[in-house]
Amino acid sequence: MLRIAIQKSGRLSEKSLELLSEAGINFANSERKLVAKAGNFPVEALYLRDDDIPQCVADGVADVGIVGENVVMEKGYKLEVVERLGFGKCRLSLAIPKNIDYEKLSWFNGRKIATSYPNILRKFLVQNGVKADIHEISGSVEISTGIGIAEAIFDIVSSGSTLISNGLKEVVEAAKSEAVMVGKNSRLTAEKKEILDTLLFRLHAVQKGRKNKYVLLNAPLEKVDKITAVIPGMKSPTVVPLAQSGWCSIHSVLPDNEFWEIIEKLKKLGAQGILVMPIEKMIV
Repeated sequence: MLRIAIQKSGRLSEKSLELLSEAGINFANSERKLVAKAGNFPVEALYLRDDDIPQCVADGVADVGIVGENVVMEKGYKLEVVERLGFGKCRLSLAIPKNIDYEKLSWFNGRKIATSYPNILRKFLVQNGVKADIHEISGSVEISTGIGIAEAIFDIVSSGSTLISNGLKEVVEAAKSEAVMVGKNSRLTAEKKEILDTLLFRLHAVQKGRKNKYVLLNAPLEKVDKITAVIPGMKSPTVVPLAQSGWCSIHSVLPDNEFWEIIEKLKKLGAQGILVMPIEKMIV
């Protein structure tokens, strides 16, 4: 049985459970007590506060954990990133009141900075030769400058809307973060390693599917070579003759981050009747 630590509430909790569900792993305990077993896979979930997950994995209470990379960096435990999960993306940045003129990092010398991530901030300041007064605070960091606790803040930023609503502007990005699965592979038994490998195989299939689209289109036969050069597919596109002479149907897979650029090229090459469908899972 593989034990996986999951955030019991917060911004990564639902996404973590959604990803596992898409991988065919569902936990019977919907009330999220401390421990819940999956009914169809040899894994159990340990629901914890996000700050507690790195230590529980480091101490062997859980075999792996899903948590924000920012929490792992802050806690400083020597854990391996087993898998980057592609959601919960954010950055850790320095922000100051929007009415202040800012030119370079040296502005922070001698300033008081409020943060919930003192270790990450301290390391960043040392690396850049900046000496500032770090004021550790739990929650609501963005209000610190408004009530006079600090002159600047260091916090996670996603869209930046929270900063704007509190009269702040982001000036320096110190690090990036996303949801990661962490663990200590060297400590796993052969049985647990096999379960983890199977879990990762499923997660890869789900993540690959999310990053691609399945495309069907009609094209004149004389354009097939040019069109297949634009959409090569997983190995090569599927080309099927149509009942109408001189035409065929082409089936392929497009990466989501290049989708619109490729579609424009296909239209210029004479593609018609383009259908786009999501891919639930993609096994390569």
